Amino acid sequence: MAFLQGLVSNDVADVRPGRAVWAALLTPQGKWLADFFILSDGERLLLDCEAVLAPMLRQRLSRYRLRSRVALQDTDLRVYAAWAGEPEASGIAAPDPRLPEAGWRLLSADALSANASQEAWDAHRLSLGLPDGSRDMEAEKSVLLEGGYDELNGISWTKGCYMGQELTARTKYRGLLKRRLVPVDIDGACPAPGTPLLLDGREVGTMRSSLGAHGMAVVRLEAIGQVLSAGGAAIHPVAPNWMRLADDGGSAEAGAKA
Repeated sequence: MAFLQGLVSNDVADVRPGRAVWAALLTPQGKWLADFFILSDGERLLLDCEAVLAPMLRQRLSRYRLRSRVALQDTDLRVYAAWAGEPEASGIAAPDPRLPEAGWRLLSADALSANASQEAWDAHRLSLGLPDGSRDMEAEKSVLLEGGYDELNGISWTKGCYMGQELTARTKYRGLLKRRLVPVDIDGACPAPGTPLLLDGREVGTMRSSLGAHGMAVVRLEAIGQVLSAGGAAIHPVAPNWMRLADDGGSAEAGAKA
């Protein structure tokens, strides 16, 4: 536990059986590298992370292990998401710490029968405005407050130092945030990830993940609520109800959630 505590954005001491923590690993300059849920079975900490980022994450953590008495190893656990009620299946389960509506995370050594698809989960998380790892965040470029990690309980402001903390704190307390990752409604053909979003011919954002007529995009604060364009599509960015935006449109509103 002490090993992770000095590396990730959230308070690992809060993890216990039945209670998960959502956290991120940052560069020393405070830029996003990966995020993950940390769960516990009472004997070990388990990182529920994006599969494509798992090798990089293990390599990075191994680099910082030094003389810490910890072992890093892969598991054969399968990851499930459940919403619209507590899962009845057995496994290592905890409520998704981001939003109550997000549901549950469940790790199981057995293949479980599911009554929803990956696309159904994607539609659900898009409806809530939840980021999905590297599909929405950009490695070594995005900062946590852009992606809603403050409001979504992905940052501890009280636990002490961790890698990348200085920029994260400075961005918050000096009001340096100029853009946010927000859900968008799409009228027309869905733009590919990375497509620039325009307002009156001026680039004000970038498309990220999407499914059908809904997606996520990084947009400048002044563009939220406006109608943007990308090719022949009209893009409507709307801040979800959990998101805090400054009244003057210039910075994120302060507010800690541990």
